[in-house]
Amino acid sequence: MPTSARWKLSVMMFLEFFIWGAWFPLIFGYLESLSFNADWQQPLILGAFNIAAVTALFFFTQFADRHFAAERFVAFSHLIGGIAILSVPFIATLEVTVETRFWLFFAAMLLHSLFYVPTISITNSIAFTHLTDPQRDFGLVRLWGTIGWIAASWPFVFILADWTRIPSFPGLADRGLITWGTDVIQWLGTVLGTSKQGAELRQATGYTFITAGIASLILAAFSLRLPHTPPKRDAQASERLAWLQALKHLRVPAFLLLFALTFFDAAVHQTYFFWAGRYLEQAVGIPGNWVMPVMSVGQIAEILTMAILGWTLKRLGWRWTMTLGILGHALRFTAFALWPYPAVAIAANLLHGICYAFFFATVYIFVDHYFPKDARSSAQGLFNLLILGVGPFIGNFAAARLGEAYKLSEKLGTLEYDFRHMLLWPAGIAYLAALTLAIFFRPPQSKEPPLESTTA
Repeated sequence: MPTSARWKLSVMMFLEFFIWGAWFPLIFGYLESLSFNADWQQPLILGAFNIAAVTALFFFTQFADRHFAAERFVAFSHLIGGIAILSVPFIATLEVTVETRFWLFFAAMLLHSLFYVPTISITNSIAFTHLTDPQRDFGLVRLWGTIGWIAASWPFVFILADWTRIPSFPGLADRGLITWGTDVIQWLGTVLGTSKQGAELRQATGYTFITAGIASLILAAFSLRLPHTPPKRDAQASERLAWLQALKHLRVPAFLLLFALTFFDAAVHQTYFFWAGRYLEQAVGIPGNWVMPVMSVGQIAEILTMAILGWTLKRLGWRWTMTLGILGHALRFTAFALWPYPAVAIAANLLHGICYAFFFATVYIFVDHYFPKDARSSAQGLFNLLILGVGPFIGNFAAARLGEAYKLSEKLGTLEYDFRHMLLWPAGIAYLAALTLAIFFRPPQSKEPPLESTTA
């Protein structure tokens, strides 16, 4: 394919995941600072993304696939989604009751999510349509999505710095170039080491939504320059209910067990994001402006782990590769609970690569390998429903309840928690899930499951 087209697809992926990576890591503490309760308000706002994942599976993506050119749907979706998420920090500052602010906040996040989530699948579809050799090239294009997520975290080292405590930028006048260069390095060190704190940090977190909104509007404009991808008007109407046919394959014990364990692992995965930012800041002492970059080392590790996934699957097989993936969650939460030190926390975040590649990515490969051709897409959608929808949605509520159970006190307007005991709960669930998988999971001997194809 032409280099210009591959470049466009790579930029599309970069911006697509930059948007998500900009607001997602810090929203959890931000909602707490707005006095939204943990019983249902915080989980429901966070669940807007998961509700949209369900909607995308059953309606939105298929509707768009059949009636709109893909690049134009992406452009329209990011225009509406960008405007919606840009409104979030302004809603947070409205002089209204907490209940009114909550409903406005939830509506904005739901509107953004309803238009953003379908574009995750549709951008993949655009890439697959226009890549000459998708098996060879898609991974390289999709890699730019992970790079986009990582890149989204680094501007906030500066955005969340406490500029009231930082001296002005050193001028060049009346000093030598070497002296000026030394002063600039010292000034930069002060910027990197001076973070906002408490209420000021939470308020400044609103810039994450502004950053995501601007990136969304940029992608909306850029999408009009993407290769044309016409709607699939000849798709069969029966495909709309294909997920019901895929459910029948869960009668195979290995598939049913993997389906159940995917739910628990997705919920545990969400618990990590729910608490990681506040844990790093409060328990470990990571400055607030460095929380997102520290979390982003997990995505760097994801790139490296994905590179060895094929080798690992060949050497260890399905069962032990996926068991290691779940154990990654267990070990990360154990390290967080027992050794709250910066070096340990950063090293534990590197386990994110194992958590994602060795379980979630392997599940997608497993489904593609074992399910019949006529059920693969719908089966992928069912597992995606757990990974992006139901699992995280329930995980939000469970994580919020854990916080209520292990709340200690409030200091400088920030709630403090007993992270040591709280984080052992998701660790224990992950250990149990890994043990269950290791003991009971046995993939079918043949490539396709012992079920006849469900369609002619």
